[in-house]
Amino acid sequence: MYATHYGIRQRRASRAKQVIGLGRPKRLGLVLGAVAAAILGLAVVAHGGTTPTYTEVVVQPGDTLWSIATEHYPSDDVRARVDSIEEANGLQSPRIFVGQTLRLPA
Repeated sequence: MYATHYGIRQRRASRAKQVIGLGRPKRLGLVLGAVAAAILGLAVVAHGGTTPTYTEVVVQPGDTLWSIATEHYPSDDVRARVDSIEEANGLQSPRIFVGQTLRLPA
């Protein structure tokens, strides 16, 4: 049984600590970690929000996205570059037209 004398109090963990198993220092660490992660995430978004640099190319007769990607990115994977050109220009298909200006990602 517990002693009930003056100055002696029963020590019991709060229900939250029993269920979760976290003390005040651990909770503080988790909160600070969450805040740091949020700040880091916002910094990455802000840094990635810069305008990418593009090279502009006017489509000539006989040009295809494949030939343009091969010419401008000789050491890269052509398929990936064709996809990036389509994405940069908002193209729904690889179909392009003579005189069309395309933006090529750097």
